[in-house]
Amino acid sequence: MRTVEVLFVIIIILGAFMIATQFAVLPSPRHIFGTNLRELALSTLETLNAKGILTETVFKSPSDPSWGDLQKALSASLPPNIVYNLSVFDILTPSDGVVTYHLAMSISDASNLGVDSEAASYLLTSPKVTFSITPEKVGEKTGKNNTLYILNCEDANGWWITGYTGQSLASDLYNLLSPYFETTILVNSTDQLGLLLDGTPLVGENLEDAIIINTFGEAVPIPSGYADDYPAGSYAEYCYELGQRVNQHNWTFVSIVGYPLYYVTNTVKFADSDNTWGIYGMVHVGPAGLNAFLRGIDNQGYSYDGSWITGSPGVVRFTSYASDSSNYYGLYPAPYQTATRALPDWIMSTYDLSVRPGDYIFEPVDGWIAGATFSHQGGGALTAIGLTRIPDIRVTDLALLMYYRPALYRSEFGASGTSRFVTLQLGQQGGT
Repeated sequence: MRTVEVLFVIIIILGAFMIATQFAVLPSPRHIFGTNLRELALSTLETLNAKGILTETVFKSPSDPSWGDLQKALSASLPPNIVYNLSVFDILTPSDGVVTYHLAMSISDASNLGVDSEAASYLLTSPKVTFSITPEKVGEKTGKNNTLYILNCEDANGWWITGYTGQSLASDLYNLLSPYFETTILVNSTDQLGLLLDGTPLVGENLEDAIIINTFGEAVPIPSGYADDYPAGSYAEYCYELGQRVNQHNWTFVSIVGYPLYYVTNTVKFADSDNTWGIYGMVHVGPAGLNAFLRGIDNQGYSYDGSWITGSPGVVRFTSYASDSSNYYGLYPAPYQTATRALPDWIMSTYDLSVRPGDYIFEPVDGWIAGATFSHQGGGALTAIGLTRIPDIRVTDLALLMYYRPALYRSEFGASGTSRFVTLQLGQQGGT
């Protein structure tokens, strides 16, 4: 009895299988096991272009022998059972604005690609086309034409700029930022800095609304005359006066790394003094320098405060504004940095400072701000990059460009017909 039941089950299963195979529509073996022709066509075009073969050839006349070289390269790039047709089109834009495509050249190794073919396309620009970027000058729209001062004092030493000197950083900053300013001046001595602090332009430039970049890291140059004004050990008062000048002239003072204003430096005045780390020509001020500067920019009365106020949030990351600006201006510092001298957010309420959303370089972490431009409501600003050494001046560049937001004007130069549209159609020989 059991044997009969098993036979019936076998008959039913076999019958169902035979009926299903009669009505099932199976895909062709090519679609199951064959080559993805569209992806192959696109990758072939990308490979030929990366090697410089495609762009160099498609803009030449049809009689140029390089077309033969392209055909050889194309044949060598494809499997032996793949046939192709490569077509090159001129892109024409007449006065009515309607874009049209005109066949300029075609090469093929088969008269018929069959009914089952795929194609990919590629847009190419002639190597003869050149592009230019003209930056807007900072202050151009407002009529201020802000002057950029970069401290390059020959009689100063830096700290927390390991691997660099203040002078070498000044040169790099000049090259990166001078296109954005009508006037960029290297301040080559502490005496010249003294003239600026006294309100005297160096070459007749606009002194108001200027930017001063301190390239000496945690040390700030001090003119000899200012050093003589304060008794030894009281140089926080110089930082206080510097803050007052920033407010008075609506300057933006930029600290590129570390704890701002931690030392004062003048290699002539302090020739026999070192910062306890063997770097001569500077005197320790400590946290009192930054605290005094902040009181100065806020026009508070001077008082000595040696409290340490920076923090170490560790790894910080770019804000979305910084990422967008990085792409816009073509500046690409690492989007993740280590901050050990970040400023606390409470200084904004204490010293009447504010930071626009677009002026944060890094996302604040637990109330610590690793990089931003702090604007005082009465005038002046402090750009503080509280990262650990070694300095990446691209972060400084980015901070200033984010704060002033100059536009970039891009232009394309070249003859007409500088773009061509390339299609590669592939077919597969063999059975279907």
